[in-house]
Amino acid sequence: MTETSLRERLLVATLPAEERENGRRLLQALACVEDKLKLVERELETRTRSKTPTIGLIGEYLVDGGGKRIRPALLLLSAQILGYTGDRDVRYGAVIELIHTATLVHDDIIDAADIRRGRESVNHRWGNELTVLFGDYLYMKSMEIALDEGDLRVLRVLSDVTLEMTEGEIIGSEIRGSLDISLERYLDIVRRKTALLFGAACRIPTFLPGVETSGDTLWRYGLALGTAFQLQDDLLDYTASEKDLGKPVLSDLREGKLTLPLILVLPDLSRAERKLVDTVLRERSFTSVSPDQILEIVAHHTALERAREMLEGYASEARALALSLPECPARDGLVLAAEYAAHRRK
Repeated sequence: MTETSLRERLLVATLPAEERENGRRLLQALACVEDKLKLVERELETRTRSKTPTIGLIGEYLVDGGGKRIRPALLLLSAQILGYTGDRDVRYGAVIELIHTATLVHDDIIDAADIRRGRESVNHRWGNELTVLFGDYLYMKSMEIALDEGDLRVLRVLSDVTLEMTEGEIIGSEIRGSLDISLERYLDIVRRKTALLFGAACRIPTFLPGVETSGDTLWRYGLALGTAFQLQDDLLDYTASEKDLGKPVLSDLREGKLTLPLILVLPDLSRAERKLVDTVLRERSFTSVSPDQILEIVAHHTALERAREMLEGYASEARALALSLPECPARDGLVLAAEYAAHRRK
């Protein structure tokens, strides 16, 4: 069986029929914050300008590269659900996106990535030295904006989340290339590296002027959604095309990283199968082992089906939490975001 045909088989087994409809409905739901999302984009353009030419060039390159902007969208939707009508949510949306972009910039250095979102990565274009400094610049720029807003509660959330995200990167780096990782440990890394920033995006609006709520439901919604989002990324690494991903498929394993599908079936692998996976992790390439051999292991142990079941659990939790919020178009946006997170193709 060729790699292409096996990938198609795995795709059919894991891709819900309503995927395109969910994407269309989500775009409709985001219409209620479309104007503010445009203001967030303008804020990002403004905040990445600099009198230092290189900073301005890299900033413009990253902003032009776009992205889903899902985190600022969640912040704006949450603020609208809470009845907020000011403009601080726009600036905080930019803060969240700058932090997210900083993590991507640093991730690409760690992974020695050449491509990001279908374009040349910043580190490949400007080199690691300038790129790591630019990532630091984005972190500090985000904190500068938050500091200007003057709410220490928001600063505490952002600093706590950023510290845990960094810890998650360190933990992930320590276990890279190893088969010795439990599901519990992996989910803790997912929580730190991905879910916490989603949670922060949904919780920050509870600190906006005139809003009175504990924010517990929105926080838990963000954590569940962020986890679902990352687990879908794990699945896409096995099933999506390079065109959809904007980077080569099976990149995680090639970079020495075990993700959910293989972690779930590790106890079931034969000695020979474990050796194949371990070889890819150690070599950081598919030199001695072909991608097709790994896909055969995944298919044989129904790894993607098992991973999707766990993913759907987190997405369902997020959806239920969203449905417990006051009914309005923005609430519908959060509901559809949960469905989109589990069924997207890029």
